[in-house]
Amino acid sequence: MGPGLHEPVARPLAALLRRAVLDHATSEPRRHYPARLHIGVPGGSQRVLALEPASADHSLRTDVAAAMLSRAPTGTEPVVWLTRSGDLDLQDLDAQWLAAALAACGEADRPLTMVVVNRHGWRDPRSGTAREWKRLRRR
Repeated sequence: MGPGLHEPVARPLAALLRRAVLDHATSEPRRHYPARLHIGVPGGSQRVLALEPASADHSLRTDVAAAMLSRAPTGTEPVVWLTRSGDLDLQDLDAQWLAAALAACGEADRPLTMVVVNRHGWRDPRSGTAREWKRLRRR
């Protein structure tokens, strides 16, 4: 089995990722919007960075991810998620920030849990494991 999330996804993590999707779906009314990088706990303490269409080079992305990771809440393993419009198929932006997050987590000797989130679901860019909902509601 390769890196990334695989089925069955642990219930606590599945609930956090569902929360990331729900928060994104309820907070972003526009059809097209800038992508955002989040590091922390969905529904809890997190750092958020709006991404420019032409993101910086790999070194700068890695430095940004490392700085955000260093400010993540202690006591829990932070989640990295990229919110963006469009479908959940792998895009260049996903791969660029995945590489930066991998490097930052490697430098910090921390495991990486990263997903791409849109209004309907999430997808792990490494393994392809995904969850989607037609109508997501608060529980």
